[in-house]
Amino acid sequence: MTHTEEWQRADWLTFVPLMLDSYRHWLGRELMARDGFPAEQAERVFAAPFVVVAHGTQADPLLCYANRVALDLWEMDVETLLRTPSRMTAEPMHRDERAALMDRTTREGHATGYGGIRISRTGKRFQIRDAIVWNVLDSNGQRMGQAATFSDWNPVE
Repeated sequence: MTHTEEWQRADWLTFVPLMLDSYRHWLGRELMARDGFPAEQAERVFAAPFVVVAHGTQADPLLCYANRVALDLWEMDVETLLRTPSRMTAEPMHRDERAALMDRTTREGHATGYGGIRISRTGKRFQIRDAIVWNVLDSNGQRMGQAATFSDWNPVE
């Protein structure tokens, strides 16, 4: 799947700096280098060699951001991503565990060391390890979603 300029979406150019600021807020370090203008940062996050994915705050949160690696791993284009409830990234039998992680993250601000089984749009299963999940805050400190990053995953047969 090819992704060229998705990172230039206006909503993502606004969201990515807040996502990066929130990561620093909760974890006390940067997700990646923050030099350059926000658009350059958005391009670097999109092109990063690890997964970055996020969802909003709806009752059944919809995915609202994914970098190139995440789009490829979940086998989605941006239009499909933006219509997908984030719970659908896990198989039904793993959704309670995933929901518990999201609830804990909402309460505590972030969670580290998470692992679990996920599923792509076409049914390919993969195990993630050592994921970090954090609340994304707007400029007023209000929660506007949650994001996750991980670089360790393997296919599951």
